Amino acid sequence: MRRVPIAVVSLIAAVLASSAVAQTEAPKANATPAQMAEYLVKLAEYDAARAAYQVRAAPYWAEVKAKRAARFAKRRGHKEIALDDYVLTQPPEYTGPKKPIDPASTRHEVPVVADFLQAAAQQFDFAPEQPAREIDFKRAYARVALAAGLTKDQAVRVYAFEATGNGNYDLEAGQEFDRNALAITTALGYNQLLSTNSVELLAEQGKQFIETLKSRSAEAPAAKRAALEKKTAVLQKMVTFARSVRDDWNVHERLGRTPKGLGIHALNLDIDIGPLLQAQKLMNSVNFARERGYSEPLTAAELEMMNLTGDGNGFDIVTLPQAMRTRVPTSNFFTQSGYEHNPVARKNNTVAALLSATDAVMDREMQLPGAKDLAASF
Repeated sequence: MRRVPIAVVSLIAAVLASSAVAQTEAPKANATPAQMAEYLVKLAEYDAARAAYQVRAAPYWAEVKAKRAARFAKRRGHKEIALDDYVLTQPPEYTGPKKPIDPASTRHEVPVVADFLQAAAQQFDFAPEQPAREIDFKRAYARVALAAGLTKDQAVRVYAFEATGNGNYDLEAGQEFDRNALAITTALGYNQLLSTNSVELLAEQGKQFIETLKSRSAEAPAAKRAALEKKTAVLQKMVTFARSVRDDWNVHERLGRTPKGLGIHALNLDIDIGPLLQAQKLMNSVNFARERGYSEPLTAAELEMMNLTGDGNGFDIVTLPQAMRTRVPTSNFFTQSGYEHNPVARKNNTVAALLSATDAVMDREMQLPGAKDLAASF
């Protein structure tokens, strides 16, 4: 979960999904002998501090991992989860020096919208149909979201949290307030889908999207019908590519970094297909909870937990009884590295506090024009 002043979400996504970032190399920096010597001294100090810290931290995070696996097993066996199924103490805090930056290291840059468009054109001869007005995309998304089964409250509040309450359909993480800033992940659009998400959605729901376009094409005027038919043919090629590997997040992550994967990610910019992808990402979380017997409507904050932490960890949070939420640390739902790089989870270090902080961001960002426009689109 990501950010405080920006929107807790971009920072969180950057942390939890950092492994899914597609990157391109920039030229290596030139480091002087003096810079390298200083770096090696600082690195030795850092390594020593981390080693001492890990003596305390490793047992804690091993217990978190073991208890998480035990909870998942109990749920599969339809057994009740109790308070002692969670680690109830806060993790040790690292207070040593930060890891120094290697002055001779290769710098990486995250692909941006222009790269997605270029990849789509080169790999699939495809240019997404981008709206002339932002409100047109919002209206298209609202129609799709309602038809898929999302509520207005879920869709608008998650948008407010993910897209800062005023983000456009082509918003990329890291560029919320400066379109020329470096992107921090490939997270794109109203619900900030990574390129890995786009590939995975096509692999798992691609046929459904194709059938939707075919239905629209059959009812469309002649001019629009031709465009939809061409778009459907391109989508079929992309689905075939996404399904060319086994259905596994790590494999889809690698595919998402390729030129074809980046081309698939450009679908989020298309007014016909983008809303389908953005809405389906949230509906997959809703369906995940339903399929496991959770019949209560998910609040927007609970849905956001699943959107950001992954369905398994998010469901673990959602199903935690209210009476236990003030007692259970947020560390139970993270890996050590994810938690350490996540200031929001560390600051709001119980489930109740994290959900409250998420709701507070949603309440604030809901007052901005973009969120109001999306709400009116419903």
